[in-house]
Amino acid sequence: MPLKNSFDGKTTFAVDLGFGVLVVRDVPATVCSQCRADWIKDNIASKLEDIVNDARRRHHIVEVTTISA
Repeated sequence: MPLKNSFDGKTTFAVDLGFGVLVVRDVPATVCSQCRADWIKDNIASKLEDIVNDARRRHHIVEVTTISA
């Protein structure tokens, strides 16, 4: 986890579900100011897991959404 040289920002999370693709935009993350690598906190990762599970149930080929903070 970055401590120095990082800032609060946003990232895009994408996952291939096998039958389709899910893209979640505007995901809160800690971003490295040097290499732009991003880290997602546990509470945000839990929300992403819920979004992925919902997408699996809906079974859309392409789904693009944003995360609610």
